[in-house]
Amino acid sequence: MAEFLNSLTLFLQTAVQMGTHILFATLGGIMCEKIGNMNLGIEGMMLMGASVGFSVGLATANPIAAVLAAGIAGGFGALIYGIITITLRGNQVVTGLILTIFGTGVSGFLGRSLAGKPLAESMHQAFAPVSVPLISKIPVIGQIFFIQSPYVLAGMILGILMYLYFKFTRIGLNARAVGENPAVADAAGIPVVLYKYIHVVLGGFFCGVGGAFLSLVYVPRWQENMTAGAGWIAVALIIFSTWNPLRAIFAAYLFGALRGVGFSFQNVDFSIAGNRIYFYPQLLEMLPYAATIVVLIIITRRKKKEYQAPGSLGTPYFREER
Repeated sequence: MAEFLNSLTLFLQTAVQMGTHILFATLGGIMCEKIGNMNLGIEGMMLMGASVGFSVGLATANPIAAVLAAGIAGGFGALIYGIITITLRGNQVVTGLILTIFGTGVSGFLGRSLAGKPLAESMHQAFAPVSVPLISKIPVIGQIFFIQSPYVLAGMILGILMYLYFKFTRIGLNARAVGENPAVADAAGIPVVLYKYIHVVLGGFFCGVGGAFLSLVYVPRWQENMTAGAGWIAVALIIFSTWNPLRAIFAAYLFGALRGVGFSFQNVDFSIAGNRIYFYPQLLEMLPYAATIVVLIIITRRKKKEYQAPGSLGTPYFREER
């Protein structure tokens, strides 16, 4: 029993790590969509953050500089998206898709000189797991959540702070008002355009930081298209979490656990009643994506207001048409 519990704890601890980059991306997407802008460029911003963060980490061996550079790269991509969709009132869906293509191209260009180069030992030490005093001693839960890399812990803290921000602060409530009805918010004196730009760029920053987790901590080396569609999963998990940052933590770690199941059973081969059972790797890799589709179908059938998207999501705001 003790051996099973230890194995389960280790599996869940790994699942949290495997869901961290998706958590940052999902929170970045929520930050953007809460003010009414649908950004499908999460994948591109993650790739930009991963490549720029790794480049800076390789050049400086400074973990803080690497993470900040990754966030700035993601924020720059979001700024381009914001200029097109907020100022020029371009189509948000098309602009997001273009941003993904742009980010993929930028990462591919930068990555040509990054493959095979290791990070400095100081980088590995900076992101090594740490134990949070007191709460890391809690049986099972402490080991799963509170003996982790500072990067992982930062993702959890960010989700909690974002929930408090949108729920209880005046600025956060104003941002939600902009997302629900920008015309009413504008009439109430809220600077709609400023709020949109700030939240879109912040969302891109978080996406870039999420991408850098892969290249700086999880892998840690450069691989072409290393996000492997994580940005698209984040787009789905935004809906899955019903635009709630706390639910986003659960959703991201659930996806990490499903990916972990796939890795765990890839090489398992056993027999039941004389029948050989083999788990095909391709089917196991499909598991988290299939589960995401099922959950999205269930969520979209719920009609409660709290499960609905912000009222102006995807709709450009024309102040002249108030």
